[in-house]
Amino acid sequence: MKHSMNLMTEKRSSYRALQRFALAVLCGAILPGASSRAAEFVGIVYPKHDHMLSVHMAGVVDRLHVKLGQRVKAGQPIFSQDVRLQQTEQQRRLVILNDIAEQRATEQRRAILEDLVTDATFLYETAGTVSREELLKLRMELEATSGRSGQLQAAKKREQTELEIAEREYEMRVLRAPISGVVTMLKVRQGEWAAPGDALVRLVDDTDCELRVNISQTAARKLSAGAPVTVHLEDAAVPGPQAGRVIFVAPVIDAASALVEVRVKIPNRERRIRPGVKARLVMDGVS
Repeated sequence: MKHSMNLMTEKRSSYRALQRFALAVLCGAILPGASSRAAEFVGIVYPKHDHMLSVHMAGVVDRLHVKLGQRVKAGQPIFSQDVRLQQTEQQRRLVILNDIAEQRATEQRRAILEDLVTDATFLYETAGTVSREELLKLRMELEATSGRSGQLQAAKKREQTELEIAEREYEMRVLRAPISGVVTMLKVRQGEWAAPGDALVRLVDDTDCELRVNISQTAARKLSAGAPVTVHLEDAAVPGPQAGRVIFVAPVIDAASALVEVRVKIPNRERRIRPGVKARLVMDGVS
């Protein structure tokens, strides 16, 4: 009887020891690799650039230069508005700028008056054949002509500026691609009205992608800008881990979630990665 009680006591002790061991394993206190387990954080992949384009000035669309899905280069025209009025205004400003008849006549008159004033001054001081009133009249006329010449020169500078403004308004009637990319949205057709503020064209550059993910404070302390990381895409077309590099770690913690925003650059030169897919940031040594 006493032997049976000793066996039961030993079994209870062994069971309690097994429970403590299991609890220790779950808490990471026994297994040497528990403190270096890999942590995964899920985020969304975005393109390098994603621009919504609008026009500078309201007007009617005259011509489309691209199609939906077409790849364009920076500076390439996407569509142009009706520019007939701007062309006419530009030609008018050019004609006004090139009209220098009055300026030429004024300069010639000033040169003649300068010679007359020089001769009249000599005659007044030597022979006295020219009166003082006549000399003063010539000098006043020369001053007025010189002033008019200065006004005309200033007017030509103003006309040059007005021509440049007209050329700029003409150029603003053409919507050009600010970056190289793919046209993924084209909400305008020939003959339609386009107004400033309306999102008419979407241009996406996916040569590089960006994973935006929120991670724990503990994991954020292990990252810094430029650090290499491993990313797994939830896309069967892109299997296996992808190499990425941290480009941004938020200096503040989100008050609502207590997480830190991190952005990771993922090369996509072959354009296998489709922006919008989910991805997992894998970090070792984060419990």
